[in-house]
Parts: sequence; C-alpha cells; structure tokens
Amino acid sequence: MRPENNDIDHAVALLQAGELVAFPTETVYGLGADAANPAAVARIFVAKQRPADHPLIVHLPADGYLDRWARDIPAVAWELAEAFWPGPLTLILKRAAAVPKVVTGGQDSVGLRVPAHPLALNLLRAYARAGGGLAGMCGIAAPSANRFGRISPTAAAHVRAELGNAVPLILDGGRCPVGIESTILDLTPAESLPPRLLRLGRVTPEQIATVIGIMPQIVTRPPDAAMPRVPGSLAAHYAPTTPLHLLPSARIVEVIDLLQSTGRRCAVLCHSRLPATPAAHAWRCLPANPRAYASALYAALRELDQADAELIIVEEIPATPAWAAVADRLQRA
Repeated sequence: MRPENNDIDHAVALLQAGELVAFPTETVYGLGADAANPAAVARIFVAKQRPADHPLIVHLPADGYLDRWARDIPAVAWELAEAFWPGPLTLILKRAAAVPKVVTGGQDSVGLRVPAHPLALNLLRAYARAGGGLAGMCGIAAPSANRFGRISPTAAAHVRAELGNAVPLILDGGRCPVGIESTILDLTPAESLPPRLLRLGRVTPEQIATVIGIMPQIVTRPPDAAMPRVPGSLAAHYAPTTPLHLLPSARIVEVIDLLQSTGRRCAVLCHSRLPATPAAHAWRCLPANPRAYASALYAALRELDQADAELIIVEEIPATPAWAAVADRLQRA
C-alpha cells in the first residue's frame, strides 16, 4: 500500500506518463488521467470496471480552456462559467474535434467543469504549466474514484479501500465539503430551447435561472437518444452492497422491531430524533440540513455498508426543492 501524499510534481509526472492519479474535488474524489490520452483514459475504465459507453467529465484549470474542448459554445456557457466556476457545475457542450471519443462515450458532446477544491486546482494548473499533457489540452478526465455504480468516495481512505493499488497516487485533501456529485446542465439544444438539467447537485435550477434568465428543464427520466448520456443517470447508482430501503419516520421503529423478531440485522440512517433502540445493529444520525446532510451522506452509507447488516433503513427526507439532489442520490441507491 502506498502512502497518500500531496506531491503535485509527482502527480503531474504520473499523468504525463499516462498513469492514474486520484485527487479531491469539492464534490467527491476523482480518478484522473490525461483526458487527451486515449490509452490513459482507458485505464480509468479498467480500474472502475466502467462500461465504455459511459462518458467522463473533463476537469479544466480555468474557463479560458473551454474552447480547447468544446465548439459552438453558446453565450450562456460563458455566463454560467463566470458565475459558478470554479464550482460544482458541469456543462455539456458540443465536443471539439480533438476530444477523444473514449472520453465522451462515442458521443458528440463533452462534459466540462472547473473544480473548486484548492488541491484539484493546484494539480490542474501545475499540469497546464508542465505542458498540459498530449496536444497541450490541459484537461484531466476524472469520474468518481470508485467501482462503477458504487458509493462515491469523499475521503482518500475511501479511494484506497475501493481501488487499492490500482491507483499509483492519491492526493489527500481531506473530506470533500459538498459530498455529492456536480450538477450537470446540457447546453447542446438549440438556443431557443431551455437547457436541460440532467443531474441535480449543489448548484440549483433556481440559481442557474438567475444567471441565464430561464428555468432549465429538469430531466427526471433516464436519458433517451435525444439527449446526451451523462454520469450518474442510471436508475440504480451510488449504491451500497447492502440493500437499502427508504421509510417514513413513523415506521422505522416498527420495521426495526419486525426485523429483530425474524433475526435480521439492520442499520439505520436518520436525520431526526428517533428513539434509540438496541434492536438496530448500527445507527447514524445526520444533520437535518440538506447541505450538511449531503456532505456526510456517502461516508455514512459506507460506514453502514460495512456494519455487517442485512438491510440499511434510511429515514425519508423532506420532499422540498432544497433536498432534491439528496433525494436523487438516495432513490438511486
């Protein structure tokens, strides 16, 4: 096992050599490779056991690199980049001719963002200063650093537990403060149509609307042929290996007692004051605040997934817009 460290020069050298480097973003830890190097990007798919038709998000040092990766960039893209980058918003744009199709899952679109985590920005900017990899594109493809479909990592230890020595270097930036993946906004439709919000995240539809003057269309169904495939759009995703069920607060103690009577072990994730009972095999209580809950969610699910329970019971969260991104992750889990 290799010790985690924050040697940016070492990370840059590994990326230039076509190797993988895991690093923190403000959302989750990413598994990075030079996005312009198809052989390096292929290593991501192998390490994650990820289907080849699932596109990757490319992380950039700044919005000034946008036109290296995208073409026909609409004015609203620059407005959104100015408003939210660095930050947890991914823009889907038409890909530039030089973008490898392995990055886009064979599509004519590409997902781009500038992350807000200082360690991620240090890495991206150092990579750009060192020449920016193949063709000087200065982009790092980085899906979440976990096995495909599983719980995204929000700490360096989660990455090592998931991927082991498949990752030569993990840059340790502590816990990811946002804790869930970026909002994904599709800007490939005609400019007369509203942009499509393909994945909910910290950046809300209302915040987007204040910048572009129109509310995006929130896509709640699985993607079809008329829209780009994006990360995290499968009906089942972000999932622990232990089965998970959402229950109303009023039913949790009743169900725990029923499970106990049949000899089954359960773990509980809640956000309100439920009666503590020894019948539950493990308990975690998260803050009743959507941002704080999101920040701690994946770490809590990982902990309960390792608690030797047969079922994870999650208390239902409020059905309000502020909780929508968290609700999306729990429904897929």
